[in-house]
Amino acid sequence: MHAKALRSVVPALLVAALVLAPERATAEDFIIVQSTTSTQNSGLYDHLLPQFREKTGIEVRVVAVGTGQAIKNAQNCDGDVLLVHAKAAEERFVAEGYGVSRSDVMYNDFVLVGPAADDAAIAGGKDVTAALAKIEAAAAPFASRGDDSGTHKKELALWTAAGIDPLGASGTWYRETGSGMGATLNIAVGMGAYAMTDRATWIAFGNKAGHRILVEGDERLFNQYGIILVNPERCANVKAEQGQRFIDWILSDEGQSAIADYRRDGKQLFFPNARIS
Repeated sequence: MHAKALRSVVPALLVAALVLAPERATAEDFIIVQSTTSTQNSGLYDHLLPQFREKTGIEVRVVAVGTGQAIKNAQNCDGDVLLVHAKAAEERFVAEGYGVSRSDVMYNDFVLVGPAADDAAIAGGKDVTAALAKIEAAAAPFASRGDDSGTHKKELALWTAAGIDPLGASGTWYRETGSGMGATLNIAVGMGAYAMTDRATWIAFGNKAGHRILVEGDERLFNQYGIILVNPERCANVKAEQGQRFIDWILSDEGQSAIADYRRDGKQLFFPNARIS
């Protein structure tokens, strides 16, 4: 083939190749979700995110930290979506202009776990504040996350409801780990301490040893999760379209069914209840 003819054919072949090539993900086809250690430790994201990516081609990268840190990260524009479990703090995040709107996603509950010896004699109780009062009276070791997470916020609120300031005993029977839920449970088991955990993380937790659920069923242990798009007017780097697609999918019938379908040891860990608040 003459050089002139070859020069005219090559561009045409390149155009055809581009037209016929499969669509490829780009560097922009991912979002960052600031979320909690409980959703990560439970394995929920390993169940949900491949389904979302298969449907949309969008990769979700999760930063799993305590709720307080997740909110701070989102306020610093280090994320596109916030999925956490401290409703009052979430509503404040939106009210202060950091988030677009908040929606309920799912719920489960918190439980008090402890060693077989149960020195505070709280096993079988339904009143969480009465159980905390017994732990304090017995000066029985209690492992707190101490990390401003949603679980930690709830725990402190329950101590307050019991009329107890555990921080006055910090370093004695009350031990603050400054760690996520899984790490805190490991510490609690290692030192024979009581702890408060979300049920999903407890079910998924593999190092229970002799620890078991001792107090459950109090309505004050209800644990609601919410989802928020970080405000693109506040943070110009937010991928609002992709982030909203993730939120819409999580709140859709398909996403809600995927949440309900997730089980460990045959037990449902999260219960969908999508609602815009």
